[in-house]
Amino acid sequence: MSFPEVLLWQQLRREPGGFRFRRQNPQIGYRLDFACLAARLAIEVDGEFHDRGDRPQRDAIRDGRLAEIGFYTLRIPAAEILKDLDAVIRGIVHACRTRAPSTTGLSAGGPPPRFGEDL
Repeated sequence: MSFPEVLLWQQLRREPGGFRFRRQNPQIGYRLDFACLAARLAIEVDGEFHDRGDRPQRDAIRDGRLAEIGFYTLRIPAAEILKDLDAVIRGIVHACRTRAPSTTGLSAGGPPPRFGEDL
């Protein structure tokens, strides 16, 4: 793993927001840098080489194939991790909360709360 990936993994392994993350998770022939399976969120740390050559097209194809099986790909520039790791973690947790199916309230017999509502 690259240095930004190591820094990110040190935080993700603490299960921020109550979400569990996996690293180097295999999906349909690809290996995701990180994934939150509950939210169907793929997290990719993009270094400088992701902007070179045919890499942007390859990444777009990969993201499209992952979308076909229900994954949203969150691409994070490595420089952002080095610049403000706390903001990156907040953004990841927000993406997980937005995407994860809510089961809160179902056992109480009512509908789940709307996004942004307090429980």
